[in-house]
Amino acid sequence: MKLSMIVLIVLLALVAAFAVQNPGYITVRFLNYSGDTSLLVVIVAAFGAGVLGGWLAGLPGFFRRRSEAAAAARRIRELEAEVGDLKRAAAAGASHTGKTP
Repeated sequence: MKLSMIVLIVLLALVAAFAVQNPGYITVRFLNYSGDTSLLVVIVAAFGAGVLGGWLAGLPGFFRRRSEAAAAARRIRELEAEVGDLKRAAAAGASHTGKTP
């Protein structure tokens, strides 16, 4: 997590440096809409949209891994309970025969 945060900060710094070095106003058109804005705004908005898109693309994997981890933890609890039952059964069987485990 720390490495990804460092990479994101460095990338953001590079985008900011690029945007500051390329000032100017442009006309942005989309479908029937148009507007004049700074190139800086367009660059930062495009970067933000890319980060958001990448984050959204990673969500299914995050939820899948979380579900798999919960299933593994549940299985571990079941197996630990089974081991405990087997130990108790072995101890009870040994006490009936007079042997110590």
